[in-house]
Formats: sequence, structure tokens, C-alpha cells
Amino acid sequence: MQSVHEATMREQFGATVTELLERDPRTALVLADIGVAQFAEVARAHPDRVVNVGIREQLLIGVAGGLALTGLRPIAHTFASFLIERPFEQLKLDLVHQGVGAVLVSAAGSYDWPAGGRTHMAPGDVALLDTLPDWHVHVPGHPAEADLLLRHAVAAEDTLQYVRLSEHRNAEPQPVEPGAFLTVRRGSRLAGVVLAVGPMLDAVLAATGTLDVTVLYAATVRPFDAAGLRAALGERADVVLVEPYLVGTSEREAHRALAHLPHRVLSLGVPRAEHRHYGSIPEHLAAYGLDAAALRARIAEYLW
Repeated sequence: MQSVHEATMREQFGATVTELLERDPRTALVLADIGVAQFAEVARAHPDRVVNVGIREQLLIGVAGGLALTGLRPIAHTFASFLIERPFEQLKLDLVHQGVGAVLVSAAGSYDWPAGGRTHMAPGDVALLDTLPDWHVHVPGHPAEADLLLRHAVAAEDTLQYVRLSEHRNAEPQPVEPGAFLTVRRGSRLAGVVLAVGPMLDAVLAATGTLDVTVLYAATVRPFDAAGLRAALGERADVVLVEPYLVGTSEREAHRALAHLPHRVLSLGVPRAEHRHYGSIPEHLAAYGLDAAALRARIAEYLW
């Protein structure tokens, strides 16, 4: 259980970005009202590099693109639905088409704030970015991983980076390496592979505790670590993807990784159909079939 004194991913984001703004004069932050209070002090110290555009998300991305054209490394932050979905045309034109880099950091992704309703849910954000080239996508499962991945994203100059923060998290951080899948549990040579993305790891570990499976952990999903997935396979090329966003988002990537092998892929994630009864995060996970009990039943049925 999370300690009351332990930082959330968004709190860690605030601390990390404040440090980067103080230390690196090329770093800039663009906000759209969300998260402004976190950066009040550093904004007073660096008003030329901390910009709040108000509730104008298309402008948020446009300003980030403009700052990148001047040689700065912009970080843009708001809720995922307002960062990816609403200004998608600006992502396509002001960043990708212009050939500039930026770091997008979201919050409230798929089900973080159910009381906010559908307007504040974006389970299709990663799938939408997949329609554009050259995006690096990170899905940390713990605040410590968010810190590491955010620093990596900012340091990767002139690249397009998306860091997807969430209230949903694992109890402990993993020793993640950006871009590489981590083997958390090794099954027998006959075991299938379950790939848990970001905050889904704890539920996957609980679901598979007595099952003969290899569990991989992904805190970076784009580029997809095809070599890491292939290396985890035993004699069976059976893979289960468990993602905290739209079901099937990484299915094509898994098929590409295993194209030379007879294989099967089961995708588990947030269903395409809208869930209209808004409750807590655990209630949404249960409704989506993403809690430990449902995952165990679905994984066991598929692999055996």
C-alpha cells in the first residue's frame, strides 16, 4: 500500500521538472492550467521558460513546437485527453511535420479520474500516437520509474517523447532500462510469456503466481522491444499482452516481433466499448477484466 508520505507520479514529475528547469537553461515547460500550482516558484524564477497558455490545448502544442524551433527542449503537460486527443492535428503538424522534438507528459490516462467522466479518459492515446512516426512512449509503473524515464526523455534531444503518468501504480519500482523489457519472473521452457505494461505489473504477478509463465515488464512500449520479447520465449510462442490502455494497442507490434514464428497473441486492456458507470480505479479495472482475479482466469484459459 502506498505510504501517505510517498510521492505520486505527478508529484515526482513536479520535483523532477523543477530540478531540470533550474539546472538546464535549455529546458522549458508549457502548461495549460493543469499543474500550474506545482510550478509556481520555478515559474517566478524562470518566467521566460515556464509558460501557462490557459485552457488552450492546441496552443499548448503550438508553443512547444515554437520553443523547440528556437533550440529549447520543451516539456508539455496536461491530462492525456487534452494532450493527445484534442490537439492531435498540432502534434501532427507543429511537431512531427516541423521535424522538431518535444516531451509530452500526461496524467489521468484511461481511468485515473472516473468522476471526471469520459472527457477526462483517453485509453486510445498510445494507439493514436501510433499513427504518427518516431514517437517514443514510456508508461512508468511507479514514481521512481517516472523520474528515470522523464530524465531520459528530456535528455534525448530532438526526439519526440511521451511519458504517460497515472494514479494507478505498482507497490515497488523495477530496475527498468528505457527501451528494454525486463524479465521479472522466468517460467519453464514450456511456459508462455505475459507482458505487463506499466501499472499492470502487480496485478499480473498476483494473477500468475502459481502459473507456469514468464512475466516480462515494459515501462517503455515504443520502440517495442522485439528482441526482448523473442529472447523470453521458450518452446511456445504464446504471448499475452496486458496494457493499461486500449485493448490491442501493441498487438501489431507483437505480431511483427514474432512474424518468423508460428505464434499466438492475446491482447488484454481497456475495452473499446465505453464503460458508462463511473466508479473508483479498482472498480474500473474489475469492470474491464484487468484485476488479478479476472486476469488469472483469462490467462489460464488462453495458455492451457
